[in-house]
Amino acid sequence: MKNDFPRLLRNHQTDCEALLWRHLRRNNFGVKFRRQHPVGGFVLDFYCPESKLAIELDGGQHAEPAERVRDRERTRKLEKRGIRVMRVWNSEVVENLEGVLEKIYMETRRTPPSP
Repeated sequence: MKNDFPRLLRNHQTDCEALLWRHLRRNNFGVKFRRQHPVGGFVLDFYCPESKLAIELDGGQHAEPAERVRDRERTRKLEKRGIRVMRVWNSEVVENLEGVLEKIYMETRRTPPSP
């Protein structure tokens, strides 16, 4: 993966990514998040190194059977690295931002798994 790909993604974020990032970047959870963070050949939408938590925002294309298989494989590979993956639908961010933020807060308090 090219080093400039994560930067390109950061500069062309979706509306849902921008909305969620406005809340994650403030360090409201007592932990820091990175956006479009490269790990093991993947670029994670948001990543908290302290909690070893990846947050992946999913649009409608992720409901397609082939995408679901690809997402499960990606999650499995990240979990092998000790990273927990939290998947959130874009519609959830728009319709229930407070609920999403509460789930993220709770996940940041969980003990990271060992690889």
